[in-house]
Amino acid sequence: MFDLDRWQEIFSSIRSNVLRTVLSGFTVALGLFIFIVLFGIGTGLQNAFTEGFTRDAQNLISIYTGKTTLAYKGLQSDRKVTMNNDDYDFLVNTDKENVGYATPRYSSSLMIKYGKESGTYQVNGADPQEQFTENRKMLEGRYLSPMDLERKQNVAVIGRMVQRDLIKNGSPVGKELNINGTMFKIVGVFSDDGGDSDERHITVPISTLQQMKKGSDTVSTIFIAYSDKLTPAAAIKYGDELKDKLKSRKSVSPDDENGVRVWNNAKNMNDTFMFMAVITAIVTFIGLGTLLAGIIGISNIMVYIVKERTKEIGVRKAIGAKPGSIVALIVQESVVITVISGFVGVGIGVLALNLIGDNLEEYFIKSPSVGWGTIIMAFIALVLSGLIAGFVPAYRASKIKPIEALRTE
Repeated sequence: MFDLDRWQEIFSSIRSNVLRTVLSGFTVALGLFIFIVLFGIGTGLQNAFTEGFTRDAQNLISIYTGKTTLAYKGLQSDRKVTMNNDDYDFLVNTDKENVGYATPRYSSSLMIKYGKESGTYQVNGADPQEQFTENRKMLEGRYLSPMDLERKQNVAVIGRMVQRDLIKNGSPVGKELNINGTMFKIVGVFSDDGGDSDERHITVPISTLQQMKKGSDTVSTIFIAYSDKLTPAAAIKYGDELKDKLKSRKSVSPDDENGVRVWNNAKNMNDTFMFMAVITAIVTFIGLGTLLAGIIGISNIMVYIVKERTKEIGVRKAIGAKPGSIVALIVQESVVITVISGFVGVGIGVLALNLIGDNLEEYFIKSPSVGWGTIIMAFIALVLSGLIAGFVPAYRASKIKPIEALRTE
């Protein structure tokens, strides 16, 4: 392995047979390049679909109400169904072990003023757990606290775009907004993966907003982030149970699809997982096929190389070279070519993914990448194949008698 003469001989052989070396190395480099790019694009597709479901909590169930479409229990159709605080408490305390986070929301579009600036924004009355159901990140200050809710404090958490629109200079924390004629102290600023639209929201304690609305206890939406322990199937069943229980509580027909509506992210996640599994299977199949093609290619080339060197092997044996040294020389040369070519393929593949970056987002490919563990495994597979590809024909050739090897055309 560390025989200097052998290494010199190997590099001399490579320099003397550039075309042969390039052809054998090209197969390896191309196989790894295609493998890395394909797996990277597959990861990019997974990233894009995953991001599409992380704007809010991935395990979110949203419950809304509307007008009934069917008469039921003596009640007319076209009846408006409304939820209140008691309904929220009822749903959250039903199978409480299934609840991770939950918040009621009462929404209203209100005029907001700050100094000379003004605009109409959606104001959401909620409780502190809205931060988690909406997957919001704090940029400054804090979110709502249980004390804010209990004391019906006039405090507000604003989105990043509200700050940009209304408060031009300095930190907004501690400043006051005029919300529909009532002054609210800003306690925090949040960002939201939902984008500019969601960042133009303002959140205040639901108890405060309901009090402003003539003491109403109305709830527009109920958000429940179910426990991470639930499987997608169990979460779908849980969402259907919540829907049925609220329909029964509000005297809405079980067949009425408009009186009570439930949007369950578990259904979308289930479909997404299946889609991602299909993508992963396809990419894996094509990637492994590419590696297999590379292995077959280098095997065929090594067979040709050894056949081409049959006379050389005969000469070596005639002057006393042992079969083991002949095999070791060819195998070592094969491994050297495979390793160098593999590094080239890995380098070009990783560079290609970096150049692609987020340029293919419009095609639902985001941040394509491949883990180094996967790359190393593919690299090792090709190096081993290069070793075997060199060993098998070299071993056969080493068994040929010198006189027969020298007669070979």
